[in-house]
Amino acid sequence: MLAVTTAMPPVTDRRRLRGERTRQAILSHASRLASAEGLEAVSLQRLARDLGISKSGLFAHFGSKEELQLATVAEAARIVAQEVLKPALSVPAGIGRLWALCDSYLSYVERAVFPGGCFFEAAAAEFDSRPGPVRDSVIEKRRYWVDSLARAVRQAQAAGDIEQGLDADQLAWELNCLLIGANGSYVIDGETIVFQRARSAIRDRLQRAASGSSAAPPARQTQ
Repeated sequence: MLAVTTAMPPVTDRRRLRGERTRQAILSHASRLASAEGLEAVSLQRLARDLGISKSGLFAHFGSKEELQLATVAEAARIVAQEVLKPALSVPAGIGRLWALCDSYLSYVERAVFPGGCFFEAAAAEFDSRPGPVRDSVIEKRRYWVDSLARAVRQAQAAGDIEQGLDADQLAWELNCLLIGANGSYVIDGETIVFQRARSAIRDRLQRAASGSSAAPPARQTQ
């Protein structure tokens, strides 16, 4: 009878997996730190101290502070896509998806996915007057969010849920202003009533934009 042996993954594969897990842990902590204290607080020295990793070990993953900050921004974008975009995009195109995008954003702030509120609003305020790759990455990803709202408006128009003559970019801008206003108020005051007020204001705006009563946004939040 032949002995059954379980093949172990090659040493290089195990090292790669450990390296990927370490890198993920670093970026997860870095993104939360940046939302609360700013991207400038994200340094190799600070992360080494917080995580108990040698500075030389961090250098193996990130060659410079700028590289670390760019990777942190990319990680934050991944989290936002998972927490906000993915749930909303599972809703069929129409006014329901547009509502779901707004509701998911508010839920993401309300649940303190990042302790400092919306990562990209904090980072945009920090880097708005500081040209360079980090600012470019932050603005690009923030713009993608607003563009996602505008796309959802156009999809809702195509579905017959939103008035055809309405300016999609204008409505997206208005909705985003309500969302970032709620984020800002919550970060400053910590009052959860802002989410109720924001949802009420967004629902009212969508009802006024809807092509008929059958296209009204959901009466309750999606999450």
